[in-house]
Amino acid sequence: MSESPDVEPTQPAGPVVYRSGQEIECWLTDMDGVLVHENHPVPGAAELIQRWVDTSRRFLVLTNNSIYTPRDLAARLASSGLSIPEENIWTSALATAVFLKDQMPGARIYVIGEAGLTTALHEAGMILTDQDPDYVVLGETRTYSFNAITTAIRLILDGARFIATNPDATGPSRDGVLPATGAIAALISKATGRTPYTIGKPNPMMFRSAMNQIDAHSETTAMIGDRMDTDIIAGMEAGLHTVLVLSGITRREDIAAYPFRPNQILSSVKDLLQQL
Repeated sequence: MSESPDVEPTQPAGPVVYRSGQEIECWLTDMDGVLVHENHPVPGAAELIQRWVDTSRRFLVLTNNSIYTPRDLAARLASSGLSIPEENIWTSALATAVFLKDQMPGARIYVIGEAGLTTALHEAGMILTDQDPDYVVLGETRTYSFNAITTAIRLILDGARFIATNPDATGPSRDGVLPATGAIAALISKATGRTPYTIGKPNPMMFRSAMNQIDAHSETTAMIGDRMDTDIIAGMEAGLHTVLVLSGITRREDIAAYPFRPNQILSSVKDLLQQL
């Protein structure tokens, strides 16, 4: 059953338009902790995705992970039991590519990252080079190179603008946490005195680029997430109806520590099926 009555929605300065599941036209959702947990589908996730597909709802699965292309992620999700078309996956790498294409078409970019990022930038018309780049773009990789980081530091000191795909400081692995984009960005920032512009959640830029991708409007779009400090705050700042699920990292007792509230709290996306 929905647990939303226990929490008051955030009170914005202007008029409030309360939106139910029937009125939402487009959906954005986080992936880990919402649809999958430890490589297994969350109960109700497969049925929710199928409901959206069957009813031609516009939706995107959002992830700060910039390592994989949407095709790679679709294959990984399929192996976990979720069938999600690759065109319904939106990564921080794609959002970064859209941002840079808008800022400087055909920009010269030095990249630290893997196929998800380099493919997105290449397909957006960027020139990937270590010679006099306009930008240094830092993404996630399992093999951060000291030489590549040193090159990035020197290029930024020489005037290249600094972009990071996401702020996540650590990422998971079978052996424990790994340093991720945010941690390496902090290292580069310490060495250069330059703070990166970060595209991924909780920057609402990630949400706006996703909504543009599916021609969505904030008044009729909802965001489902399991983290108050990324999914919910960014959804709120982007003007979306926010749905917190307790199937991931956030526990009910954690919510009171934040000065903002989601519009709804559900045990998992299974509860959302009752509203569609």
